[in-house]
Amino acid sequence: MPHSHHSHSGQFCKHASGMLEDVVQEAIRKRFQVYGLTEHVPRYREVDLYPEESETSLDALSNQFNKFLVEAHRLKSLYASQITLLIGLETEYITDLDLVRLENLLEALGGRVEYIVGSIHHVNGIPIDFDLPTYQRALASFTVEREEDRQEAFLSAYLDAQYDLIRRFKPEIVGHFDLCRLYTPSLRFGDYPAIYEKVKRNVQFAVNYGALFEINAAAFRKKWNTAYPAEDVVEIIHSLGGRFALSDDSHGPQAVGLNYHRLPEYLKTVGIFELWYLQNSTTPNAAGRTIQAVKLDGEWLDHDFWREGST
Repeated sequence: MPHSHHSHSGQFCKHASGMLEDVVQEAIRKRFQVYGLTEHVPRYREVDLYPEESETSLDALSNQFNKFLVEAHRLKSLYASQITLLIGLETEYITDLDLVRLENLLEALGGRVEYIVGSIHHVNGIPIDFDLPTYQRALASFTVEREEDRQEAFLSAYLDAQYDLIRRFKPEIVGHFDLCRLYTPSLRFGDYPAIYEKVKRNVQFAVNYGALFEINAAAFRKKWNTAYPAEDVVEIIHSLGGRFALSDDSHGPQAVGLNYHRLPEYLKTVGIFELWYLQNSTTPNAAGRTIQAVKLDGEWLDHDFWREGST
């Protein structure tokens, strides 16, 4: 303890800040024991570039990701005596092209990608976490007979994309499970019976192959009162035998461990008393990658990190 399985840096992600090495050094300073470096995979259509990438070519994005892997592995070796760094990627699923190219990428890179954070950031090809107007555009993209059905159609599409992703790639970490309600945090899946069943379907599949569900502290900086996922999803994960890991989803050194001080109270409130983390292994997991989930021994709150107060 402590651990994080999901991070970014401005060196390789234009909506983040700082150098990757600065992120690692800050994680060491804050006494993280395991820290995951997980940059976004490239996107493959110009229409999918974000405004800050308007002058970036698709080839440059791919080269940027390759450079990330080179630097991440350099840092893994350089700081091995001070911290365990895990090297992964965070998925994108905008169209089926992204999944095809991800398969090709993973085949080409082999063991250089140690694990996957499986995340959905788009619905109907539109970003859902960029800003409120863009989210509203994604919501409005659904043609429905009744206006009250629009939200359900949106949630259904998100969860179906998540299901396709986890079935195809078996990510070791399920990323911010309920990002689909970023701008509607009071929404409860139980108010939509069909949606509730899809949540259970996705959770059950991930549990069956051994995924960890991240408790993602980034929700707090998005003005949520909980981490991702919120209490109703945690309850479903619990009921189906799921396991949890911690992530800060930092986007620069200033966000390493950000709002971790709020996690103990949230974890106790939702009844999470066991935490898991990833470690390298010689035995392939369900996805064929040589990394495994390990249960944190003892009482996680006993670690000095929590007693002395995290950021």
